[in-house]
Amino acid sequence: MPKYAGLRASAWLLGLAPLAWTGFRFSTDALGANPIEAVLLWSGRSALILLLAGLAITPIRRFTGWNQIIKVRRTVGLFAFFYVTLHFLIYLGLDQGFAWSFIVEDVVARPFITSGFLGFLLLIPLAVTSTKGWIRRLGRRWQKLHRIVYPAAGLGVLHFYWKVKADTFWPLVALTILLVLLLARSPWRILKRASG
Repeated sequence: MPKYAGLRASAWLLGLAPLAWTGFRFSTDALGANPIEAVLLWSGRSALILLLAGLAITPIRRFTGWNQIIKVRRTVGLFAFFYVTLHFLIYLGLDQGFAWSFIVEDVVARPFITSGFLGFLLLIPLAVTSTKGWIRRLGRRWQKLHRIVYPAAGLGVLHFYWKVKADTFWPLVALTILLVLLLARSPWRILKRASG
């Protein structure tokens, strides 16, 4: 068995689980009275959960010494981007019917859509440059570029918060996790600067 195969298989299972669960709910007609709204919410939540899971990998490695977990960071990150893209496509096609004038108006006029769209745009260069070839070409600049994931995640949390309006429990949980992950990064950045 290849090295880290079990860990990688677990990352794939984590990434595919939301899709399998929603496929099951669709097949059993359990998406409720508004299935488009249900799949929009499902895809957005899945994207944010996987994005935060990907951000948690480095702190987990640093605090626990479990270095092997870094092997699945790219897989988890790409699954997060997959669900963000799916979320956007569901909005464009199923929700708006590719009515571009309404879509542009939505993006400009509704803050929760603006924040989500900006977060999606920030994630595109990260997904494109996630290959080994791009990592080699960019060198140290790759890490600087990929720090954009933090404002992208912040915009995702803001998008979620503004979308749900009254029931803000889960957006606030996501915000708390993001803030903890940002704080967990700080000691290493301070030590790196001091030693550099």
